[in-house]
Amino acid sequence: MKTTITEAHTIIQDGVEYAGSHLILDMWEAKNLDNLQMIEACFHQCVKAAEATLLHIHLHHFSKGGGVSGVAVLAESHISIHTWPEKQYAAFDIFMCGNAKPEKTIPVLINTFQCKRYKVKEILRGNMSTQNQLTNQLAY
Repeated sequence: MKTTITEAHTIIQDGVEYAGSHLILDMWEAKNLDNLQMIEACFHQCVKAAEATLLHIHLHHFSKGGGVSGVAVLAESHISIHTWPEKQYAAFDIFMCGNAKPEKTIPVLINTFQCKRYKVKEILRGNMSTQNQLTNQLAY
């Protein structure tokens, strides 16, 4: 499988050009979902593992023992987190373009939060080809 990165930081893989890989990670039976320091340290580890460029981290703790929402803004896009500690559940979005390796963040996240169950879905965002375009779009 040959991968090329264009000057616009899009990815060409197997003849399909797209903006980037968007990983959706759901975690259940996870720990430390209200620990801001651990989440921030984890984001730094994820950025390093993905060989991405960190621009800024912003985390918001809703209350002591409550959930956290936040984002690591990257030159290549972002990593976001939303947690429900009382349900031991966390939702992550990992979207990256260019040479970054978003898939390398998954083991870091799983190990940090010690989840017992998880599911990962990959979406190739911004398909530049005419083939495989979305046909179902939401109307507002």
